[in-house]
Amino acid sequence: MDNTNFAGLSVGGRRLTVVFSQLQHAVAAADYGSFRQAAHALSIKQSTLSRSIQLLEHSMGVVIFERSSGGVRATPAGRHFLRMTRSILEQIEALIASTRANGSGESGRLIIGFCTSLTAGNLRATLLDFKKLFPQVELVTVERSRTRLSTALRNGVIDVSIITGDPQLLDSNTTSLWSERILVVLPSDHLLAAREVIYWTDLRDQTVLLSHYDPGRELEDLLNAKLVSPGDRPRIERHDVSRGVIKSLIAVGFGISLVLESDIGANFSGLVYRELRDGTGPSRIGFSAVWRTDNENPPLQNFLKMLSERYHLGPVSP
Repeated sequence: MDNTNFAGLSVGGRRLTVVFSQLQHAVAAADYGSFRQAAHALSIKQSTLSRSIQLLEHSMGVVIFERSSGGVRATPAGRHFLRMTRSILEQIEALIASTRANGSGESGRLIIGFCTSLTAGNLRATLLDFKKLFPQVELVTVERSRTRLSTALRNGVIDVSIITGDPQLLDSNTTSLWSERILVVLPSDHLLAAREVIYWTDLRDQTVLLSHYDPGRELEDLLNAKLVSPGDRPRIERHDVSRGVIKSLIAVGFGISLVLESDIGANFSGLVYRELRDGTGPSRIGFSAVWRTDNENPPLQNFLKMLSERYHLGPVSP
């Protein structure tokens, strides 16, 4: 597939030859902010990736990345290009998956999208139980942001997404599942670490690090709702990094953060977790399952039935 190209495309009188792997390389470089790290993740030479992106930029006639000693950053034109590229790659993934399924006669395949941790909690337990009950089903997991999961669901890339909140998406069904406690994660030598329970008001004067990815945005909205007065709110720093990198920043003293209890399985040396409460008790965020109304995949129906029985949801209709 890496050698697949889109030769013959003509835009504004300019003939384009874009190799599929070039698009993958560009997205990886944007995700890692570094040609070296992207090449390592893709198990290719840095020079190969750099040359691939140079050819892509030449073919497109635009500069996609600004290069510097600190890494790479997408140009304004590059950001637009990368947004479109991600959508194209997801469409192609869906095409490949459906073609392979039809061509080989596969019928036992379930693709589940999620935006929470799998180190502990209900989602991990649910996937383990489903695999035990239906060992013949090929279970595929896809981690994306909530926005990208919605796109993937709409395009048929995934069968069902497990996300925070209760979204209302066109042509889809939604059912509420479990909820998880919100925890404060902080260095073990932090003043608040001596407490077994931390209240929202205790966060005043703290620096709270949040990821741009889910559920960081929802946690920030909840923090603002709990602490209405701006004077009671902590300083919030938003970072375009994963939850794991946020924990690394906490470990070296950059601040504290908020996580869901499913994250507690990812142990980081020197960090502790404390329950976050308000006057009524522990603070929680709910999870929901979302799937397309026209999806008749049999493994999906089995998965929805198992969710219904496990979380006492009552009948779940396709």
